[in-house]
Amino acid sequence: MPNKNPIAVCVQTHLQTYLDDLKGTAPNDVYQMVLNVVEKPLLEVVMHHAKQNQSLAAQYLGLNRNTLHKKLRQYHLIK
Repeated sequence: MPNKNPIAVCVQTHLQTYLDDLKGTAPNDVYQMVLNVVEKPLLEVVMHHAKQNQSLAAQYLGLNRNTLHKKLRQYHLIK
């Protein structure tokens, strides 16, 4: 098995645990749940790394600055 990205392994492991904990109950809206759990800390870390410079953070993330701004507002990371 080729080496996997540690973040991918972490997500896979924890998602599998989540699904196992459901004990047969059908999951609901897993895609959006994972995005919400991962996206906010991603934005927080990148914004910190970019010293709160949205243009630079957008560049790091490969996003349009307006898209980043919208996401920062969505997660209440800016007013």
